[in-house]
Amino acid sequence: MLKLIKSLLKDKAIYLAILLTLIITYLSLANLKGKSIINFSSIDKVQHALAYFTLAVIWMLAFIKKSKKKAVVILCIAFGILMEFLQANLTSYRSFEYLDMLANTVGVLIGLLFFNRIEKNLINMLNSL
Repeated sequence: MLKLIKSLLKDKAIYLAILLTLIITYLSLANLKGKSIINFSSIDKVQHALAYFTLAVIWMLAFIKKSKKKAVVILCIAFGILMEFLQANLTSYRSFEYLDMLANTVGVLIGLLFFNRIEKNLINMLNSL
């Protein structure tokens, strides 16, 4: 099991990060009116934060041995801002929301805090295998 985790972290995390980025891009720009499983508007911000938390953590895992956390955080936040501008300018069914940008940013920052807590253990695990 540990070898599988090591392989995932070492060799395939970049592919997971790219896939997640593409999924978030699609979900950010697609017309999802009436297709949401949860229709509470307040839960939307939680969904944004969770998506960007996951995005940041996966990208940090992809670059775990390259010390690129600061770049990952900046790029994930910029990506969240870009998605809001694209929603406003490329679609007629999505809207620009500052609170979505804030939720995205909060998710990235919580992801950074989480990653900082587990990073040493992950590196030790990778080195021991």
